[in-house]
Amino acid sequence: MGMVNYAVLCEAPKQVVLKEEPMPSLTAGTFLVQSRFSAISTGTEMTLVTADFEPESVWARLARYPLKLGYSQMGEVVAVGEGVDKVKVGDRVVGWKPHTQFALYRQDEFWVKVPEGVADDAAALFALAVIALNGVRRAKVQLGESVAVFGLGPIGIWAAQFARLCGARPVIGVDVLAHRRGLAERVKAVDVALDGADPHLAERIADATKGRMADVVFEVTGNPKAILTEVTVVRRQGRLVILSSPRGKTPFDFHDWCNWTSLTILGAHVSSHPPHENPDDPWTRERNTELFFELVRRGEIATTELVTHRFPWQEAPKAYELLMTEREKTGIVLLDWR
Repeated sequence: MGMVNYAVLCEAPKQVVLKEEPMPSLTAGTFLVQSRFSAISTGTEMTLVTADFEPESVWARLARYPLKLGYSQMGEVVAVGEGVDKVKVGDRVVGWKPHTQFALYRQDEFWVKVPEGVADDAAALFALAVIALNGVRRAKVQLGESVAVFGLGPIGIWAAQFARLCGARPVIGVDVLAHRRGLAERVKAVDVALDGADPHLAERIADATKGRMADVVFEVTGNPKAILTEVTVVRRQGRLVILSSPRGKTPFDFHDWCNWTSLTILGAHVSSHPPHENPDDPWTRERNTELFFELVRRGEIATTELVTHRFPWQEAPKAYELLMTEREKTGIVLLDWR
């Protein structure tokens, strides 16, 4: 093990580099993880990389350059500090860590062991999947409810699959890109995939739901203008779940689309997980991650089918270049640290 660590940094808007940094030092209660894979979040990370946000927004507060990118890491424990008894050298773990070759964990912070039967690359997708899972829980999807998912990137496809596991019927996918609609159908995430640019979209959703429209609509496009279409296909007293992190403002008529229709609008950010298990809400990030692994092990949800590109870590800047120039062609982009 050399004394140098490598991390992926965004030094300024649109400038992604690999940077050498000192190896983190092991202390009591900590353990060191050598990365095997990390997944790029094409929504959050690319918003920060491209600085595509309003100057007064929360995004602007988060984007303090230079900033380390990434939050979905999978690796192997290579050293443990004094007093660490929950993991041992050789264990595979995932955690909310940036794209780095080595990451130091405190034993008492968020991390989850990867069980047998879950491949390294599938495990690395955990953070993105858990975002979708938390959104479906926030929506309280029930057996027999109709669900429409707008935006069939990886998080949208998972939202559709988790809604289906809750008993949603039908599950309708909506996207302007034909290849994303095709993928959602191939992995059986949706019953029908519709073109978001179709002027008759509302009629098609009416046809699919016997005229009742969608009980729940998930916004996963990240496009603030899409919300104006989404509200037209939610039934009266239905739920609109903002699962993406929209980039910018939506000119929203609260009388016509919220008050008159008695719509419930729900935010679903990963930070709304409860910090600790409790009787009212036991579904922490840890619990949802464990469930994700169980569903992966049982083959009940898509994982690596959603990965379109893999880059060796040394080529990380190229991965972001691809995402800046051809994002519509990408699903999940993985960095391989092996």
